Amino acid sequence: MKDYVKKDLKYIWHPCGQMKDYEELKPIVIEKGEGVWLYDIHGNKYLDCISSWWTNTLGHSNKRINEAIKKQIDNIEHVIFANFSNKPAIELSEKLVSITPEKLTKVFFSDNGSSAVEIALKMSFHYHAQKGNSKKKRFVALSDAYHGETLGALSVCDIDQFNMIYKPLLLDTIRVKGPDCYRCEYNFNRETCNAECFKAMEKCLVKNHEDICAVVVEPMVQGAAGMKIYSPIYLGKLREFCDKYGVHLIADEIAVGFGRTGEMFACNHAGISPDFMCISKGLSAGYMPMSVVLTREEVYNCFYGDYKEGKAFLHSHTYAGNALGCAIALENLKIFEEENIIESNRKKGELIKKLTLEKTKHSKHIGDIRSIGMITAIEIVKDKFSKELYDGHMRVGYEIYKIALKKGLILRPIGNVLYFIPPYVINEEEIKFMVNTCFDSIEEYFGQYK
Repeated sequence: MKDYVKKDLKYIWHPCGQMKDYEELKPIVIEKGEGVWLYDIHGNKYLDCISSWWTNTLGHSNKRINEAIKKQIDNIEHVIFANFSNKPAIELSEKLVSITPEKLTKVFFSDNGSSAVEIALKMSFHYHAQKGNSKKKRFVALSDAYHGETLGALSVCDIDQFNMIYKPLLLDTIRVKGPDCYRCEYNFNRETCNAECFKAMEKCLVKNHEDICAVVVEPMVQGAAGMKIYSPIYLGKLREFCDKYGVHLIADEIAVGFGRTGEMFACNHAGISPDFMCISKGLSAGYMPMSVVLTREEVYNCFYGDYKEGKAFLHSHTYAGNALGCAIALENLKIFEEENIIESNRKKGELIKKLTLEKTKHSKHIGDIRSIGMITAIEIVKDKFSKELYDGHMRVGYEIYKIALKKGLILRPIGNVLYFIPPYVINEEEIKFMVNTCFDSIEEYFGQYK
């Protein structure tokens, strides 16, 4: 067998981490996948409980999606999307308009989540410029937000490990303190509050609305912040105030769309429709890079006119509207409907939550269990009564992740927050294995210090 690990370390620079860590924890070379399982070149198997960075909806090597690819590849794999189109892209656009919140009637294709956010930011600014709102040059984002890592998207992030070094290059974004339901300053909880924490956003919009193009949010769940889940009332208030002050609302549904929260889209929990919706990840079931920005007819019409008027939105991506990706997305959505995936997700999500809560009753290191749909997060703290955090250099989550890998489970923590976002095809026995193995790993880690 070729020494793939040695070749990997020789040639590849991996994302989102320190390559020095790979000296101790070598890259795991995956050879194949099936359902929720991944198999490495040595025959070890791992339950992919994070859906390969939140992308995989219907399991690895899904037979129906595989067949859709085979069928499409015999027709056309890709064609330039400027002045040309393809049948899967047209059919997918029609389908997306029919399942997303009302008023989102125009579909703009791209190839990854960060690009989708960039597109929404540019469209919003350009729209206001063409409307004569020349003062509107800034965006508002929540504390602990994550929206991608290209420069525009990074500008509306608020996670220092990603954007601190690049701050001299970034847009002058207005930061607003976001919801933190675990450590609520008003001593309420997400289920019973009236989103009192919206006061910070209200104050910002009242004061700065003349300068603001748009507010960008991750609806319901701030993912990279540690799966912070908040009240839908917050989104309802945000929609109301954006309307009141002529500010666009950009919903970044890249991580939370397509059933992750127990609804097809997270905005559905609040019954709102944004001005721009960014989707990716689950759109193509984890198979191919693809993203979409949906927007309203009013925005589209603002860019419509003769070329000499300079209204055109001249933003493009080489692989926009890729026929293979669109064929995958179409089959993905057919499976959602025919197999009643959303309702199934709600039941599986409740089981994951129930089993997780049972496991945490006697642990002083589990500070919070937060759950919505197929997302359940576990926050590790020094002491659950004080909610005290570990120091930044205490990589407790990472150490538990390494233990879990040896037991056949991929956890991939966010700091000291462990979370479950498995592919939707996971069954009851696999859910039990996932939860039990996670807590066995937690106990093994803390057992070293007894």
